[in-house]
Amino acid sequence: MGKIIAFANQKGGVGKTTTCVNVATYMALMGKKILILDLDPQGNATSAVGINKTKDLKTIYDLIDGEIFYEEVIQTTIVENLYIIPSTVDLAGAEVELIQISQREKVIKRILDEIKISYDFILIDCPPSLGLITVNALTASDSVIIPIQCEFFPLEGLAQLMNTIRLIKYHLNPDLDIEGVVMTMKEKRYNLTTQVSNEIMKVFNKKVYLTSIPRNIRLAEAPSHGLPIALYDANSKGAEAYLSLAEEIMKRNNTPFTKISKLRKIKFKGEKNEQ
Repeated sequence: MGKIIAFANQKGGVGKTTTCVNVATYMALMGKKILILDLDPQGNATSAVGINKTKDLKTIYDLIDGEIFYEEVIQTTIVENLYIIPSTVDLAGAEVELIQISQREKVIKRILDEIKISYDFILIDCPPSLGLITVNALTASDSVIIPIQCEFFPLEGLAQLMNTIRLIKYHLNPDLDIEGVVMTMKEKRYNLTTQVSNEIMKVFNKKVYLTSIPRNIRLAEAPSHGLPIALYDANSKGAEAYLSLAEEIMKRNNTPFTKISKLRKIKFKGEKNEQ
């Protein structure tokens, strides 16, 4: 049965979606069957794996609405073993609609309970807020990964997220755990980076991943091409960091995986997309 991990931080621009998509990609390339659930109305995770957000695309909003079956929504991606339940701006209206539903905090949990047996991991990209959609994600998850940008303001808002996690653990999901904390957009040459890193280590200790993600222009470019970094530039520093992070997550979960060479030229799935 698949482990469900939410990627959450109410502060936008901390690398949450980038981390979710690229960890999912490397897990899939390591031979695991992975599902991304895009719960952000911006739909950036959907675009980042090459899904065209047309008006006919079936999304998580349709599942919440209860109009269709999950088989109609799950999309294959350009990466072998990687699937996604996409999202579009339509999801923005779901917060209001969820209020009227019985046990509204558990709608996503009910959806994922039906399908998690089919995947090794389900990774949820949460919206940059602590609203009802994020509450649903955390209620449905086994654990949460917190990406934190190595700057002062992202650190300042962390207490609010931790309080939300505590409340959900107490009232809705007693098994929810912090899977880990990953430092993103790290600039080793800045004194502020060192200060923020030290503060994060004080708060989370062994929960902080040994791997941190550097600020890297190739990581920033990849989503505009609809590609994870493994397919856009597998030899970039950003790609190497996310490969290392995915391996670290697998090892912490005692999950065997197929080792990937950092210098391997990774191809798209399907002949028409091969590099």
